[in-house]
Amino acid sequence: MNNTGKYIVFDADDTLWDCQGHFERVMQHLYTMLEPWTDRASAASELYATEQANMPLLGYGTKAFTLSVMQTAMRVSRYEMLARQLSDLQQRCYQLLQLPATPLPEVEPTLRKLHEQGWRMAVFTKGELLDQELKLKRSGLMPYFDHVEITSNKTEREFAMLCQKLNIAPAQMLMVGNSLRSDIAPALAIGAWGVHIPFAITWELEFHDSISHPRMRTIAHFGELLQLIDGELLHDRNDEWSLGR
Repeated sequence: MNNTGKYIVFDADDTLWDCQGHFERVMQHLYTMLEPWTDRASAASELYATEQANMPLLGYGTKAFTLSVMQTAMRVSRYEMLARQLSDLQQRCYQLLQLPATPLPEVEPTLRKLHEQGWRMAVFTKGELLDQELKLKRSGLMPYFDHVEITSNKTEREFAMLCQKLNIAPAQMLMVGNSLRSDIAPALAIGAWGVHIPFAITWELEFHDSISHPRMRTIAHFGELLQLIDGELLHDRNDEWSLGR
């Protein structure tokens, strides 16, 4: 195949490795700590409201999450939570900066095969620069990628800018990710293609209505990407992605 005109672009967290599972454990610990003051569902609603309010100023990432957790703990407990409890909570959040970033099943062999086939591949992820860089380094997947882009958000604007940096048209981009809201919907909106790989846990701020689109496919396992690319998604004369028979 002549793959020089196209890019396969991958989200990182919860697409290449588990991230939300580690955050979920800290969240559940917070809800347990707040049980003397409120029920778990209310605690979850309070954390969501705090994260949503902090988003315009703090953006995405572990440090933003940590501040939201600590603010929620103090507010909901009416500042009655003990210092040692807050210290324990802070330490659990801090450990998120060292989560292992172990590739999810089928990720490494699939990327290796695509690399061997000559595909150009990139990582496009949002979050804190150093945190995301270190996770990618710990994952051991860096050698498979020709480009890494870490951004504060992933909207149509950022996707269009990525296409400019990669020197490709939107139709030459295939975006692979777990989030319909930040990976798939904005990519489709600028004319790119999308492959959705749902993850077991979805962060509440990433919820999005289901999407049905002629340029999107949903697969259950990362390894299915090989069959999808080799079978249904083919080249056309303009070296863009197109549907096979």
